[in-house]
Amino acid sequence: MRPGLLQLQSLPPLSLYVHLPWCIQKCPYCDFNSHAVNPAIATQHIAIHNASGSPIQQGLQQSTQERYIAALLADLDAALPLIWGRNVHSIFIGGGTPSLFAPEHIAELLSQIRARLRLTAEVEITLEANPGTFERDRFKAFREAGVNRLSVGVQSFNDQHLKTLGRVHSSDQAKAALEEAAACFDTFNLDLMYALPNQTMEELHADLATALAFKPPHLSIYHLTIEPNTYFAKYPPPTPDEDTAYAMLDTIVEATASVGLQRYEVSAFSQKGHGCWHNTNYWQFGDYLGIGAGAHSKLSFAHRVIRQVRTREPLAYMDAALKGNAITIDDEIKHKELPFEFMLNALRLKDGVPLDYFLERTGLSVNAIKNGLQAARDKGLMSLDNPQKLQATERGFDFLSDLQELFLPAT
Repeated sequence: MRPGLLQLQSLPPLSLYVHLPWCIQKCPYCDFNSHAVNPAIATQHIAIHNASGSPIQQGLQQSTQERYIAALLADLDAALPLIWGRNVHSIFIGGGTPSLFAPEHIAELLSQIRARLRLTAEVEITLEANPGTFERDRFKAFREAGVNRLSVGVQSFNDQHLKTLGRVHSSDQAKAALEEAAACFDTFNLDLMYALPNQTMEELHADLATALAFKPPHLSIYHLTIEPNTYFAKYPPPTPDEDTAYAMLDTIVEATASVGLQRYEVSAFSQKGHGCWHNTNYWQFGDYLGIGAGAHSKLSFAHRVIRQVRTREPLAYMDAALKGNAITIDDEIKHKELPFEFMLNALRLKDGVPLDYFLERTGLSVNAIKNGLQAARDKGLMSLDNPQKLQATERGFDFLSDLQELFLPAT
């Protein structure tokens, strides 16, 4: 790497993100890089039922799975010089719906990753799974493939809400999947959403009660937001007003605390020792290499921090990766953007981060955030208790977007 202006004394922890982009169908709220499986190539069938109980016979062709795995490994091979010699602390296989891939392909992928990278002994390996791709012993097979943490995308236990959200599973399927996850994994995550179209407080209470009955070690709960370029953006559904949404969040915080789940990030709750290491590394401005269609990377070097983005469309990505040129964006993060990038992530953590992390991971002096810190403290949005920690107050946590905006670079 050519010389630069930053002076990073050490490199942050490194994670690997692997993107598997296919889903059974595109959910109306989703703005992720996910692509519906083409029925014309769906020759490897997985028995799946939608929320109304009718079967959906769609899967991902074996040859497509194999070619995509080959592309991922070629992508990783091309990136190895950028991370050579560094330990990898976590792997997150996200999507899309990674559980559409056969367990034997996930096993091969992880085996090949282990052959190329230095994984720590306690490496966290997460795979996202949807109940609509669940069949008995499938989760067990993922565990045997090397996955040690499962993230189950339930979203709701209300069949009507599931239908509105475009989910392909029913409430009963979600419960069966969670029972299997709990039997196979020491730690797993349950994803829920709130402020759903026409959702009442009573329905939220019911969703929470069902979710907490499974005693999940980790719970992620997201406010439904209407994102640009989605079906819901074009045809907005009736959602709870702002006051109701805040009341719903208060209910979530109280209910989770009552069963020993601690809120350690804006949308994340966990039992002690079950926080997600991979996501925490993002929030602490750690490094991550992203491979797969549309995957993003953030990598640090002694004198610069760079961003990369891979080709977005899956078939084009496979062609490009197999030729060794999957990257479409490869830019150095501008110095004036680093403070906001850091604070945008770090302030999501309930306990904040040590001030030293800012110095170590941006290579900049604390003077770069001095004005933002002063404004935040004057407004009561950041704590004054420990000058060696960057931490939002309770008020700052409640008005996080307002707090983060204080660190935007001057235009």
